[in-house]
Amino acid sequence: MTHRPSVLLALGISFAAMTAAEAGMIFVSNERDNTVTVLDSDTLKIIKSIPTGKRPRGIAITPDFKEVVVCIGDDNRLDVIDTEKLEVVRHYDASGPDPELLAIDQKGERIYVANEDDGLVTVLDRATGKALAEVPVGVEPEGMGVSPDGSMVVNTSEQTSMAHFIDTKTFEVVQNVLVDTRPRVAEYTRDGKEVWVSAEVGGTVAVIDAKTFKITKKFSFAVNGVRPELMQPIGVRFTLDGKTAFVALGPSNRVAVIDVASHEIKDYILVGQRPWHIALKPDGTKLYAANGMTNDMTIIDVATLKAEKTVQVGRLPWGIAVKP
Repeated sequence: MTHRPSVLLALGISFAAMTAAEAGMIFVSNERDNTVTVLDSDTLKIIKSIPTGKRPRGIAITPDFKEVVVCIGDDNRLDVIDTEKLEVVRHYDASGPDPELLAIDQKGERIYVANEDDGLVTVLDRATGKALAEVPVGVEPEGMGVSPDGSMVVNTSEQTSMAHFIDTKTFEVVQNVLVDTRPRVAEYTRDGKEVWVSAEVGGTVAVIDAKTFKITKKFSFAVNGVRPELMQPIGVRFTLDGKTAFVALGPSNRVAVIDVASHEIKDYILVGQRPWHIALKPDGTKLYAANGMTNDMTIIDVATLKAEKTVQVGRLPWGIAVKP
């Protein structure tokens, strides 16, 4: 049976809403606009700009792709966006003060939140929104990474320059690993054997053995004609096969490409100004970089390692989450 537009409108359904619900989507948090920009991942057209609380930064999508959770720093809460309705449907008020980055476990049951002002990691039950634990860590916690088996979560503290390994059963810190200055992101490799920690001011990525908690490798970045202090690693992502890593390099306006097995840098990809966080399309074919100073997002083809296009989003884009 073919529905006429008048019937759809009578049911309160628009063609735009139907298209948005069916399309793959990219969600970009805009720190200065207090919005999340939603783009169609095929056409790269903006579907909607969703109002949020003040200063949205860290953003993650649930494993079932039904919700996007956003850290709302200045309102001390998390906003939850329904990926079909494309609107904020509820808040988590027990997220702790000044949430900056978050991670969701593979089962979609727990949310781990870095509370920058209080030196805590807050653990939330996703279903109820209740705080399960508050774990003391170093000063200015930021990065959050969950191990593939869900047994460990890693937090980075910017001022303490450490990666803190937290047991997810006991909610206790089992190891503190000193890295270089101002660590931002902690990301497990696909096989769970390593944790890569980016240090913004130190200019390095530390590779930590996930079992021994020892640093096995530390590498820095260099591009001819770019001052060394501009090579500031932030976001880290691994390809689906786990063989290649991407690292966003902030004010150098580049994304580095690294061979995971050898830890050798293979290439640098020129993107917009100050790429901050990066995200991989679920099918692994594209990488997206949020460029904070040019208010846009660069799309990189993973197979060719080429920047294909840059599209405008909101002001001061910070984080990216992707729905297939």
